[in-house]
Amino acid sequence: MLMAERLPREEYLRDTREVARRLLGCTLVRRHEGIRLSGRIVEAEAYLGEKDLGAHPSRGRTPRVEAMYGPPGHAYVYFVYGMYYCLNAVTQPIGEPQAVLIRALEPIEGIEVMRERRRNPRTGRVPRDVDLADGPGKLCRALAIDLGLYGADLLGDEIWIEAEEPVPDQRICAGPRIGIDYAREWAKLPLRYWICDSEYVSH
Repeated sequence: MLMAERLPREEYLRDTREVARRLLGCTLVRRHEGIRLSGRIVEAEAYLGEKDLGAHPSRGRTPRVEAMYGPPGHAYVYFVYGMYYCLNAVTQPIGEPQAVLIRALEPIEGIEVMRERRRNPRTGRVPRDVDLADGPGKLCRALAIDLGLYGADLLGDEIWIEAEEPVPDQRICAGPRIGIDYAREWAKLPLRYWICDSEYVSH
């Protein structure tokens, strides 16, 4: 299989909303225990720094969010609800804490591994392939993404994003972000982007 080039670091320096749109259609790759796990990014959310009431830095600069203040093109991973990890791509120059949350993937490689990682330990049930990575916590579980990748270089060898042809504007939908009702007016802004005709987006 011919591998695409990694998305260049300068792409992460564009306006964060543009980065979120650019990531759609690109391939997120995780090399885990010698196996390549990958999926096409079909949904992403932009978070616009300290002014954005939906973004973690709006509550102050803490050790948890330090990666968002670091170099662009690195991973900001956080733990939420006591059970899920979420992956973000850091954008903007050092000191500007903005990022794009990767919300959903269309699985491409390593699907058997993803199925096992997403198997319910109590029931043994495995989600349908269309549901393996249709949410930020689900995709992190499927691709073995956790805090061990906090701050990882997205042009490195453990996790990276491969550039693909940009998705045409007419195939990109935009709407409010999910799960941030506390962010008041910021919760209503159309900062979530997805490929309109994809069946792999979150529900």
